[in-house]
Amino acid sequence: MTIRLDDRFVRPFLSDYELKKTEADVEKAIKTLRTRTGAGAEMLGWLDLPEAYDKEEFARIKAAAAKIRSECDVFIVIGIGGSYLGSRAVIEFLKSPRHNLLGDGPRIFFSGCNISDSDLDELTEICRGKNVCINVISKSGTTTEPAISFRYFRAMIEEKYGKDGARDHIFVTTDKCRGTLKKFSDEAGYETFVVPDAVGGRFSVLTAVGLLPIAVAGIDIDELMGGARDAMKELDTDGIADNPAYNYALIRNTLYRQGKAAEILVGYAPYLLMLNEWWKQLYGESEGKDGKGLYPSSVIFSTDLHSLGQFIQSGERMMFETVLNIEKSDSDAKVPFDAANVDGLNFVAGTSLAEINNTALNATVLAHVDGGVPNVILNLKDRSAHSLGYLIYFFELACAVSGYTLGVNPFDQPGVEAYKKNMFALLGKPGYEDMADALRARLK
Repeated sequence: MTIRLDDRFVRPFLSDYELKKTEADVEKAIKTLRTRTGAGAEMLGWLDLPEAYDKEEFARIKAAAAKIRSECDVFIVIGIGGSYLGSRAVIEFLKSPRHNLLGDGPRIFFSGCNISDSDLDELTEICRGKNVCINVISKSGTTTEPAISFRYFRAMIEEKYGKDGARDHIFVTTDKCRGTLKKFSDEAGYETFVVPDAVGGRFSVLTAVGLLPIAVAGIDIDELMGGARDAMKELDTDGIADNPAYNYALIRNTLYRQGKAAEILVGYAPYLLMLNEWWKQLYGESEGKDGKGLYPSSVIFSTDLHSLGQFIQSGERMMFETVLNIEKSDSDAKVPFDAANVDGLNFVAGTSLAEINNTALNATVLAHVDGGVPNVILNLKDRSAHSLGYLIYFFELACAVSGYTLGVNPFDQPGVEAYKKNMFALLGKPGYEDMADALRARLK
C-alpha cells in the first residue's frame, strides 16, 4: 500500500482488552459509514468522489487553469477553512512553501482567510502593475471574511480591466444553482465551478474547491485524483487488521478512551506545515462537539523540538503523536566536509540530509516513547501527487470512522456558527439588534 501504519511504538500502551472493546465500536462505525445510515449521511459525497466526480467540470478546471497560467502574473484564492486549506496544503506539499519564488506559473496567494488590514494592504501592493486573476470560493457568498476580500479585489479588477474585462479574470466556485454568489456570478458572466451539496468544506479538496488552485500551480490533478481513487478501492474492506485507515481510527479512539486529550501530527519538513493545518481542521471540526474529541495539534520537527520538545518529552502526559514519515526523499543534498571541523560534525560529512532527518525521527520517537508518549507512525511512500491523493482520502476515511466511533456526527459544525452570529450582531447587521444589545452589555 501507499501508506503503511507502524504501531510498534503505540502497542506497549494498549492492552488487548482495550483494543478489543474499542474494535467492536469501530466495526459498528464502519458499517454505519458504508451503509450510509448514520448522522450526516447526506454529506458522504466524498466517499466515492475519486471515481464519481464530474468529468466535464474536471475538463473545464484544466482549461481554466491553463488560461490563468498563461495570462496571469498573480492568482488570488479567496476562501476560508476548507475553501483554502486543502489547496494550499497540496500546493506546498508538492511544490514548496516557497513556490512563489521558484518561477513556475503565476504567484499564488490566499486571501479571505483572515480580516487583517495589513495582510490586505500587502497583497494589494503585490498586485500593483501585475496581471491579476482571482478565484472566490464560497457556497453562500455571505461568509464575512471571504466576502470582504472578494468585494475588495473585485473592485480592483473592475477598475483595472473594466466590468466586461473582469469576466476573464474572475472565477467563482460556489453552489450549483442557489445562493447570492451564484446568482451574482451568473448575472456578471463569470465562469463558475461547483461546491457539491454532498461534500462539506473540510472534505472538499478533491472537488473544484481545491482542484482549480492546485491545477493553476501546475500540479497534475489526474495523478492526484488517481491516488485518491486507489485509496478508495484499497481501503474499501470490512476487516480492521489489514486496513490502515481503520487501524488508525481504532488506535486513536482507544487512546482517547484511556484519557488522552490531544493528538499531535508530526512532520519532519516545512512542506508539511499546511498539510498539518488541513488535518487539524478535518479532525477538529469533525470530532470536536458534544463535549467530546481529541484536540488536534501539530508540530514540524526538528524545528519544534527546540520549542515544544520539552513539553512533549516531560510535560503533562495527555497527548500522543502521529508521525507522518515520507519514505523517499527527492533530494540528494549531503553534509560537506570542513577541514577546520569547527562544529565537530565531520563524522557526518558525506551523509545525506535525508538520512540525518530520518535519524532525528527515529531518535525522537524513541525518546518520546521513553517519556510516556505513544507514537503512531504513518509511512507515506513518496512526495508525489499520487501518494498525496491517497493520503487525503486515507485521512478523510479514518476521520469519518473515528467520528462515528466517538458517537458524533462527523459532518456538521454547529459550533462554527456561534461566532458568526455574534459578529453580525456586533457589526450592526439588520435583524440582530436585540442580540447586539445583549452582547454589548456583556462586553462593558
